[in-house]
Amino acid sequence: MTWKRAVFALFAVAAGTNVPTPLLLVYQERLDLSPELLTALFGFYAAGLVPALFLGGPLSDRLGRRRVAFPGIALSALASVAFALAGDSVTLLFGARFLQGVVSGVVFSVVSAWVGELSLTAGEGAGGRRAAVAMTAGFSIGPFVSGVLGQYAPAPTVLPYLLHTVLVVIGLTLARRLPETVEVAPGPRHPAGGPAAPLIGRGDGLVVLTVLAPVAVCVYALPTTVVSAVPLLVELPGAGVLVTGVVAGATLGAGTLVAGLQRRLGPWTAVAGTVLGVAGFAAAAAFAVTTALPWLVAASLLLGAGGGLCLAAGLTLTARLAAPSRRGALTSLFLACAYVGFAAPYLVAEAARATSAAVPLTVAAGLTALLTVRLLPVARRGEL
Repeated sequence: MTWKRAVFALFAVAAGTNVPTPLLLVYQERLDLSPELLTALFGFYAAGLVPALFLGGPLSDRLGRRRVAFPGIALSALASVAFALAGDSVTLLFGARFLQGVVSGVVFSVVSAWVGELSLTAGEGAGGRRAAVAMTAGFSIGPFVSGVLGQYAPAPTVLPYLLHTVLVVIGLTLARRLPETVEVAPGPRHPAGGPAAPLIGRGDGLVVLTVLAPVAVCVYALPTTVVSAVPLLVELPGAGVLVTGVVAGATLGAGTLVAGLQRRLGPWTAVAGTVLGVAGFAAAAAFAVTTALPWLVAASLLLGAGGGLCLAAGLTLTARLAAPSRRGALTSLFLACAYVGFAAPYLVAEAARATSAAVPLTVAAGLTALLTVRLLPVARRGEL
């Protein structure tokens, strides 16, 4: 069960990525920051992550998973320490968030591919499901814990990050015994099996552009909107930091719980994810209009589940399309497209300033519905 060690390392790094999410309300109160600036801070993570994805995956295809993954995992702990030291400096907060994105980009692309290679004997889709569960579980537990600590514990902008640092150290210790899965040979390798093989196979370009890429964007556009934008735009009842942490935990926890449904849904996994996204955005718009908490709960669960299904479907399709020697690189491309979705909260916040929170959420529901229409014929052919 060596794959479990890789899964835990992936989980540990993922747990840190949303630790700042419920703490945005703390920063908002302390530093008097606008919703637009806070959603920009949240999304600045992607500015570091996307280029790191393009470097990490291909580099691990050449140098091996271990030599690239281990420094990335270690730097995840450093990113949390940077957050803990940021204090009331907006500049340092942006720097820490950028560093968090860089190390996450390296770890997610490399270790997701690593989990897939360690899971080959478990059948098609097993690696994608395991990686998806690891990441979504981390995304869920991290903000839930930081929400509780941020609301009730002393040093709310320090303690959650130090706790995550300890978790990463444990993950790094467990990962040290993982076997290398990439055969590293000196000199150039032939196109049939080495890095010179095409990243996207002949005839797959349209599928990547119109199916894989938009499904990837949904992975994070769905949950981050309700986790980041909605709590900043609509007044929350009671203890706002705690409610935000619970909402984030429920949203991303729903993505963890549904990942296993991919085995039953098969080629319809992505379709199910986007349908849940349509319903989730509609529920979020209803919450923006009514401020009734049940609508927020429904939006959290629906958008979280939708993002989780899109992640599982996308990782499986990525593994199916990739040449063996380019799995890390194509995984990087998929995750880079996924993290474009981190721009969604900022776009919603900007549009809400000119209109109302309900308007961009309704538009998001419409766009997700259009994607569902595109996916239907592909699913019927069993190509998802």
